[in-house]
Amino acid sequence: MRVHTGQKPYTCSQCGNSFDHENLKVHVRTHREKLYTCPQCGNSFHQNRNIQVHMRIHSGKQPYTCPQCGKRFIHKRRFEDHIRIHTGEKPFTCQQCGRSFNQKGNLDRHISVHTGEKPYACQQCGRSFNQKENLHCHMTVHTGESLFTCQQCGISFTQKESFIRHMRTHNGEQPFMCDQCGKSFDQDGNLQVHMRTHREKPYTCSECGKSYCQKRHFEDHMRIHTGKQSYTCTQCGKRFNHKRHFEDHKRIHTGEKPFTCQQCGRSFNQKRNLDRHMNHHTGKKPFICGHCGKSFINKAALKYHMRFHK
Repeated sequence: MRVHTGQKPYTCSQCGNSFDHENLKVHVRTHREKLYTCPQCGNSFHQNRNIQVHMRIHSGKQPYTCPQCGKRFIHKRRFEDHIRIHTGEKPFTCQQCGRSFNQKGNLDRHISVHTGEKPYACQQCGRSFNQKENLHCHMTVHTGESLFTCQQCGISFTQKESFIRHMRTHNGEQPFMCDQCGKSFDQDGNLQVHMRTHREKPYTCSECGKSYCQKRHFEDHMRIHTGKQSYTCTQCGKRFNHKRHFEDHKRIHTGEKPFTCQQCGRSFNQKRNLDRHMNHHTGKKPFICGHCGKSFINKAALKYHMRFHK
């Protein structure tokens, strides 16, 4: 019932914050000394087993392999979460609304929607957060310190989340997984964009029947049929249907290359070119042949390969 009432009867003897029983046990660890420090990135851990798991990020060791699709994982928990994509199992159910999830973390985040609970409070300004990670990010507002430095390229960050996102450019980790199709992403925002592909598409083109989740994408599409080109280059007069294509084109004239690889320093005038380039560093092969399962680093290589199946 505490889920519904928000009651938190267990109080931390060191800082006075209140929690339910399980969350108090997790919270108490934040007051203990962290004896185990990673020599490569400086992250510290309370337990030896946690640092052993963490070191796999640097070594590239992935001991857990999915028997159905061959995908490999550093963490046992993420491996178990992945297995449920194949089984369809969603064992974590909200007792208030009945919605089920395949990952406990997703249920925990969902519960705060009902309770409004924000158990992580800033000791300096009193602002509260529903997730520990959000509190850590907030604390750098007060300190202004660059606490996190990448040992591979030397870039420093004030926020742990920014540092973690950056590290994924080196290790290729993609922890945000779609619970409907199993596709993984390096950032939650990219997962949210992807999730739209599974939602209802209420905007349908009367000319060709193509459907869209969002009205603005539908309106962009309609310009193909109407011939309307709203964006005109002031230097060469070329016209465009889409604002993004227009902005990409302008960089041809300016020579601007705002998208820079943090690993080798090479710059690109389009983000998608940087994304494709990063695959060379991470070894990621996201383009998979539907006939034989072979993976490729870019779409062009997959298209060339497909010729052998014809």
